[in-house]
Amino acid sequence: MSGIDLSKLKSSNTADVMGKRVLVRADLNVPVKNGKVTDATRIERFMPTLHNLTHRGARVIVLAHFGRPDGKRVPEMSLRLVADKVRELAGHHPVQFCEDCIGPAAEKAAGALKPGEVLVLENTRFHAGEEENEPGFVAALAKCGDLYVNDAFSCAHRAHASTEGLAHVLPAFAGPQMMAEIGALTAALEKPQRPTVAIVGGAKISTKIPVLTNLVKKVDKLVIGGGMANTFLKAQGVDVGKSLAEADQVAVVRSVMDAAKAAGCEIVLPVDGIVAREFKAGAATETRDNSEIPADGMILDIGPKSVTRLIEVLKTCKTVLWNGPLGAFEIAPFGTGTFAVAGQVARSTKTGAMVSVAGGGDTVAALNAAGVTDDFTYVSTAGGAFLEWLEGRELPGVAALARG
Repeated sequence: MSGIDLSKLKSSNTADVMGKRVLVRADLNVPVKNGKVTDATRIERFMPTLHNLTHRGARVIVLAHFGRPDGKRVPEMSLRLVADKVRELAGHHPVQFCEDCIGPAAEKAAGALKPGEVLVLENTRFHAGEEENEPGFVAALAKCGDLYVNDAFSCAHRAHASTEGLAHVLPAFAGPQMMAEIGALTAALEKPQRPTVAIVGGAKISTKIPVLTNLVKKVDKLVIGGGMANTFLKAQGVDVGKSLAEADQVAVVRSVMDAAKAAGCEIVLPVDGIVAREFKAGAATETRDNSEIPADGMILDIGPKSVTRLIEVLKTCKTVLWNGPLGAFEIAPFGTGTFAVAGQVARSTKTGAMVSVAGGGDTVAALNAAGVTDDFTYVSTAGGAFLEWLEGRELPGVAALARG
């Protein structure tokens, strides 16, 4: 990430937290349905940080957002339910909840905490000052703490009060998750073991042009999959039938390919695909080479020749960075290619032959479906922040910690 000296980041592990009120920015923006948390992954990932601080005698005050209430108090977006889940997972550490994140009630609750206890404050986005990074709101948040720890890398691309502003008014540290995420991305992009390969998939290239433009300068090989690959094939004159492709991005694709050639980065595209006339579970399919895609067919997954080729590419690489699935994995049988390639990455990682870093919502879902998430070196739950890092952009939340 250009312009930032990451060596200046101070880990919360080095902070003297005994008896201190530690404001911790976490990402607790989890899915909730019918009054219950349906996926607690982000809360579970926060637990080691919470336990680390409480065991060291900190009085932990948790800051987080939930949904998009647009600066208004929306009962359905209260963090109370999330606080209940934190309490459930926190074990013997007492966890309280306060119905505001600033003001007398929040300050009193924070002040009353004992070492080893936890307080979850209400949704920071109930106040317009959060997203506006308004100095008065930052000051009000700061009254609840003595130290600030940002452990929410997934929110670090936003210059909000609780993600950026607090780092300028309190002693600021990066939490364990933040440090792990930055370490993994730095290892994959800035100081990788070579050869390196990036796998970039997903539906539309128009959403990932900055990512591709940056990656061709960083990696040795760039694998393109999903609907994005169809636009690349179209740019090469391949008739992709009714497959998802962005005709208006063909010129951009060609410029990316030119940039890759100039940088010495090999672009790897599918050579065959799994084709169907309908996009639905159990649809009749056939395997076709790129030159044989029927006019009424849709490429919905990479084919077996492409899988074999990608596995051979992966066997020659020591670092892989993955963002986006290679096919419509959510619907059987169009996840076969993604799962096979993910399996190879997992095997190479387990044997120590490869460092593997993956991120993005669809990517995590695909790796979970393949059952290999735990075998990767690092899997990020961040979405926008992960992509912006891949684009080479400066993340305000990280920059503030390094400069604070």
